Amino acid sequence: MNNRIVLAARPQGFPKDSDFRLEQTPVPSPADGEILVAVRWLSVDPYMRGRMNETRSYADPVKLGDVMVGGAAGRVLESRNAKFAAGDYVMGMFGWQEYAVSDGQGVRKLDPSIAPVSTSLGVLGMPGLTAYFGLLTVGQPKPGETVLVSGAAGAVGSYVGQIARIHGCRVVGIAGSDEKTRWLKEDLGFDAVLNYRSTSDYRQALAALCPNGIDVYFDNVGGAITDAAFTLLNPRARVPICGQISQYNAEKPEMGPRLLSLVLVRQVKVEGFLVFQFADRYAEGLQKLTEWVRAGQLKYKETVTDGIENAPQAFLSMLAGGNTGKQLVRIGNRDTD
Repeated sequence: MNNRIVLAARPQGFPKDSDFRLEQTPVPSPADGEILVAVRWLSVDPYMRGRMNETRSYADPVKLGDVMVGGAAGRVLESRNAKFAAGDYVMGMFGWQEYAVSDGQGVRKLDPSIAPVSTSLGVLGMPGLTAYFGLLTVGQPKPGETVLVSGAAGAVGSYVGQIARIHGCRVVGIAGSDEKTRWLKEDLGFDAVLNYRSTSDYRQALAALCPNGIDVYFDNVGGAITDAAFTLLNPRARVPICGQISQYNAEKPEMGPRLLSLVLVRQVKVEGFLVFQFADRYAEGLQKLTEWVRAGQLKYKETVTDGIENAPQAFLSMLAGGNTGKQLVRIGNRDTD
């Protein structure tokens, strides 16, 4: 049988366990042109919260009763597609389930001899590519500049800070615990890190850590932290908007400072982006990310939850900041071993 997690209800505010349901269905069979994948690793990511809403944002919402959307990695059990063979390791948007059928569109073959299969959902996958293109193409950092990263202990943020260091920048991170700030400084080489839970005056705290102002602000969180960061932006600063996780569960919009006058007089470039807009350059990004990982210049950490039945809890924990690095769910699927 195929265990899978489906969307049971639309969340009101922060999601809860009852918004999900564990179901069992027969293992599907591939038709001509399709493959059957036994999933080993599930990704849980902040963007999934938006896909649980009824209204469409940049992509269609998950329908009630449908499998939760998400990237996953595993092994091909059966192939009726000439591009894949049984035994191939692959990743794709297979969703939160133990077995998935795919026509191969958007599915990437993996080489476990290069890096663990799980990295295809993190540092060598969508989060790594998001950091790579968001920082280098949108943020355009220059050696010696100050790069501030919010949500710095998450998957994307931790990669952004290290890539900025590789490019000769001074890197300041924002995270939510002393343990995370120590990891960012001692293991990943961030120059300074703010535990935002230790102060209510974000501007004053950031000003102390960024005495020369901020040249690139990589924004993962939005809200009051971003309001404070904007006041410290240097002339011609760049602000890649990657996420607004502090706002995803808000039941009504927050009223914040109106800061467009700062954008105007300091000639700041603020640009939202989606990693999919760089799809024609994925090979370039994956090549560089792989080089940095293998050289030890780009480190990664995975927070792993076991069991598909625990995927909702892993997701809720991630939304509350319970993860360090990439949050994954490992499925005890004997067909992948």
